[in-house]
Amino acid sequence: MSKEEQHQHDHQHEHSKHDHHEGHDHHNHNGGGHEHHHHGNFKQLFLRSLPLGIIIMVLSPMMGITLPFQFTFMYSDIVVAIASTILLIYGGKPFYQGAINEFKQKAPGMMALVSLGVGVSYLYSIYAVVARYTMGTDIMDFFFEFASLILIMLLGHWIEMKAVGDAGDAQKALAELVPKDAQVVLDDDSIETRPVADLQVGDVIRVQAGENIPADGKITKGESRVDEALLTGESKPVEKNIGDQVIGGSTNREGVLFIEVEETGDQSFIAQVQTLISQAQNQPSRAENIAHKVAGWLFYIALIVAIIAFITWLTKEDLSTAVTFTVTTLVIACPHALGLAIPLVVARSTSLGASRGLLVKDRHALEQAKRSDYMILDKTGTLTTGEFKVLNVESLNENYSEEKITALMAGIEAGSSHPIAQSIIAHSENEKVKAVHFDSIDVLSGEGVKGQADGKHYELISQKAYEKEIDVEVPKGATLSILVEDGQAIGAVALGDELKPASKALIQTLKDHDIEPIMATGDNENAAQGVAEELGIEYKANQSPQNKYNLVERLTNEGKTVIMVGDGVNDAPSLALADVGIAVGAGTQVALDSADIILTQSDPADIETFLELSDKTTNKMTQNLWWGAGYNFIAIPLAAGVLAPIGFTLSPAVGAILMSISTVIVAINAMMLKLDQE
Repeated sequence: MSKEEQHQHDHQHEHSKHDHHEGHDHHNHNGGGHEHHHHGNFKQLFLRSLPLGIIIMVLSPMMGITLPFQFTFMYSDIVVAIASTILLIYGGKPFYQGAINEFKQKAPGMMALVSLGVGVSYLYSIYAVVARYTMGTDIMDFFFEFASLILIMLLGHWIEMKAVGDAGDAQKALAELVPKDAQVVLDDDSIETRPVADLQVGDVIRVQAGENIPADGKITKGESRVDEALLTGESKPVEKNIGDQVIGGSTNREGVLFIEVEETGDQSFIAQVQTLISQAQNQPSRAENIAHKVAGWLFYIALIVAIIAFITWLTKEDLSTAVTFTVTTLVIACPHALGLAIPLVVARSTSLGASRGLLVKDRHALEQAKRSDYMILDKTGTLTTGEFKVLNVESLNENYSEEKITALMAGIEAGSSHPIAQSIIAHSENEKVKAVHFDSIDVLSGEGVKGQADGKHYELISQKAYEKEIDVEVPKGATLSILVEDGQAIGAVALGDELKPASKALIQTLKDHDIEPIMATGDNENAAQGVAEELGIEYKANQSPQNKYNLVERLTNEGKTVIMVGDGVNDAPSLALADVGIAVGAGTQVALDSADIILTQSDPADIETFLELSDKTTNKMTQNLWWGAGYNFIAIPLAAGVLAPIGFTLSPAVGAILMSISTVIVAINAMMLKLDQE
């Protein structure tokens, strides 16, 4: 800003506090069809399917073994067949719908594998019941496996969806920044309240102090400071005069403004940000769901092995033996453990994260973070506090100590509600310095304040207003005010946006993880350079939402994995587009809705915790996938009778026991996920 160095008594920017952190699942990461199901649906499906599943499992032996809690009675198998048909139609619906989607995408995976196991076990079991009554043949059925697979998969999806959270609506939150009504000035100078949607280009609107500006336009009357921090990232309220542009959604801090509307509807700044968010959320993620991919391999392996088993046993034995081995192979391939491998880790990881102030809304962010190349960080509110602080007080006269200078400055600012004044007063209170009593205080328009104390005249004015060179070291990006006594500078105070205590440690952690930090801020060049130099990182200043979006897009197009950290509306499109979006919890609802991870305590140190959580979660997922899939890779060939020539065949009962052990191991391993103690 050209006027930045003037002593404008700039407001500190106030972040909107949002305690209502709702999750979302904006990335369509999964190749399967289930990502469209709200977790409430899976909860409902599971709970309604559970009684049917229990009835089936109590009345059906597990692959030929009658368990202690099981019993049968005359025609109990018909009851089971009816219950299974209802369960297939109701509880199985999301899986075969998902399988259809996978086949349409020519990428069969988890849904196809589940549907294969469910379909084969159901059809063969119905055939077994029919054969029992029509031919008197006692054929083993797979109703137990059919019911347990549906219940376990529904439970797994419910756990995962619950951990991921509800879908947030960034665009709705963004729209709420713009008032619903505007005060339109008519030709006779009367005021008419009109819906913002009805505003026309050329209308003149009145905006009172403290109100949000309804539309983009140009000031025709009045002057004020306008807080654009939530929109552009500029940390200091911007002084606005006649002829200056204002953005709809920004806040008029003081004075009455009359604004001529220049942009409405789709052309407005807010609408363009909404469009960027929409584009980002609709772009398919480059993240791959490993479990889905493994399930795809298993689908083909199970199908090929089953066909080979059928042909082999048909030529060696008979049709009945061939069908038994084929069905056993396909049922054994059911991904019970694989279906729980990821959701259980996600549930544990989400719980651990929440206990450390991290809300994980998209589990893919945990997988992506481990292999990230860049982290793009906003400045204000993320790396810095976003509040004015006294950085340095200096005496320029040997007759005055720093304590006396502080006392005089606190006295001359007494009674002012200005953020800079409040910062100086707060500093004197923290230092336990008593403010000097001033007999009179007046405002110097555009320069500062003046006053009288103990018969002496003092002024606290901007460096520019002082008009003389002084030898003071000013921190980069800071605003300097000079205390003047009878025309001579006796002291100076530097105020600026302060680095958060954890910011330097975070940058070092990123470098240790081979993640390159880039600071992208809507703040001016001077303020940005100061913070970047202190942290030793690359920076980009004066970044609009489009600029930040373009930066993320360019890096991702180069094949880089990008983490974006931000807190404002100007960060929302980039948060949505990045592979991993981390919202600082003291930011706007729009940013929170656009992100994958929320730092509820707004502490950069929590990003380090997130990286640790990412590492350990990904490791557990990998281990569980090996356990879950490893069982299948071994059991499928054995079930097909690959070792039958040497006298070894895997009976369905042993296969079922292996399946159960695999599922238990996966569950125990997930619960062993822990973070280092602080």
